[in-house]
Amino acid sequence: MSDSRENGVARGGRVVPVLDIERCYRAVAARDPRFDGVFITAVRTTGIYCRPSCPATTPKRRNVEFFPTAAAAQQQGYRACRRCLPDAVPGSPDWNSRSDLAARAMRLIADGLVERSGVAGLATALGYSERHLTRIVTAELGAGPLALARAHRAHTARLLIETTPMSMADIAFAAGFASVRQFNDTVREVYAVTPSVLRRESSGRGPAPVAGTLSLRLPHREPFDADGLLAHFAGRALAGSETVADGVYRRTLRLPHGPAVVALRLGDHTPGHVRAELRLTEPRDLGPAVARLRRLLDLDADPAAVDELLAADPALAPSVASTPGIRLPGAADGLEIAVKALLGQQVSVSAARTTGARLVAVLGDPLPAELAGDGPDRLFPPADRLAEQVAATVGGPARRAAALAALAAAVAEGTLVLDAGRDPAGLRADLQALPGVGPWTAGYVAMRLLGDPDEPLVSDLAVRRGAAALGLPSDVDGLTRHAARWRPWRSYAATHLWRAAARPAADPTVWRTA
Repeated sequence: MSDSRENGVARGGRVVPVLDIERCYRAVAARDPRFDGVFITAVRTTGIYCRPSCPATTPKRRNVEFFPTAAAAQQQGYRACRRCLPDAVPGSPDWNSRSDLAARAMRLIADGLVERSGVAGLATALGYSERHLTRIVTAELGAGPLALARAHRAHTARLLIETTPMSMADIAFAAGFASVRQFNDTVREVYAVTPSVLRRESSGRGPAPVAGTLSLRLPHREPFDADGLLAHFAGRALAGSETVADGVYRRTLRLPHGPAVVALRLGDHTPGHVRAELRLTEPRDLGPAVARLRRLLDLDADPAAVDELLAADPALAPSVASTPGIRLPGAADGLEIAVKALLGQQVSVSAARTTGARLVAVLGDPLPAELAGDGPDRLFPPADRLAEQVAATVGGPARRAAALAALAAAVAEGTLVLDAGRDPAGLRADLQALPGVGPWTAGYVAMRLLGDPDEPLVSDLAVRRGAAALGLPSDVDGLTRHAARWRPWRSYAATHLWRAAARPAADPTVWRTA
């Protein structure tokens, strides 16, 4: 959050934010939950690290130190508080608002890349040497990639221990540990108890574990515009792979080790978290699934900071007041959101949905029998199949079909990477190098896939209509100048403008609204 940091120090030609000790301590003394996930509080006299809002007695100032990540605290020998569960909090909003190497690495570590490909694979994905990556990440986050991945494994293990009846040996390998011994040692070091004690302590805190289904509580900061997210997904759900009914958004997921299905209960939202029911083909995909769901719902956002800045503009203030905690709907799959963006460039919502649903029905893979149920039953098509057959499937303008085929071919060949580790500027450039992809489409994909909080989309027709409805300049140049005051949250401002454009006085059929 903006007031939890100092101005920063120069490092490598740029400014890197550092923790402001006095402000951190004031947040701890106030037990302010807005700072949960932004930093970690470690108490020297107990050897425990906590979230800032931990209900325990506030330690004396001389007995605490602060870390940017749980992994950094663990590196110094601290163990997690079992009262406040400091890993069960929203993540830092820094990982979306920053596009530097450390933030991109954190997003890929959360997606389980180190477990799948090691630090070498992480370095390759980011385009740096292992040595340089480790040096930068350690300097900025207090721990290297291996330690950050170890903390991520410990969190995944705790979720599996508490939400499934799986054996401890199965959990060890599903969480990414190389051996049961390594799993036991890590859990003891991080939580100061054995895995069996963790399971016993968790009984009664939630629904009883059921084989095959994980019942999760995905934490976030309040306020949270659950209704807006639900309306967005309902307006764009592709039949076969997504449904919205009775306040529940259900969709299929294509994960690194196999498919999955999830039900996100947004209609009866409980303050502080979103309830999710997740069914996986392969338990090793729990960590990546949680990371993608968090990005899909923008759960690591800092709504107080966003609303405070946007409400300072008198034209936006009424919209912010009526819709506090607005979120950026994200993407569960990079190829899917890019295809949706291309399909919706010039057509209505219903037409784009119809074409997208046809792609799913004709080219998508059916779910395996153990996951199939009453909800969506097909996966979004893979890139290689789309590249070969999209033209024959979508019909319509030849130029659009060619653009879709080129996009899918680039993903299939690996020349276009659509994942959370991309730099927004690099992603936009790669997308615009493809035929039929313009600045709007590239910016829209960056916003949805990466959670880029500062994409204004001022050329968007619906954004300009919303601006006019709120009395703002509606020409591109005028809106660009006015939008400068919304930095670094121009994506959220654009979402408010989409909402304004979608009200009854405006045309609600444009794909890019809300």
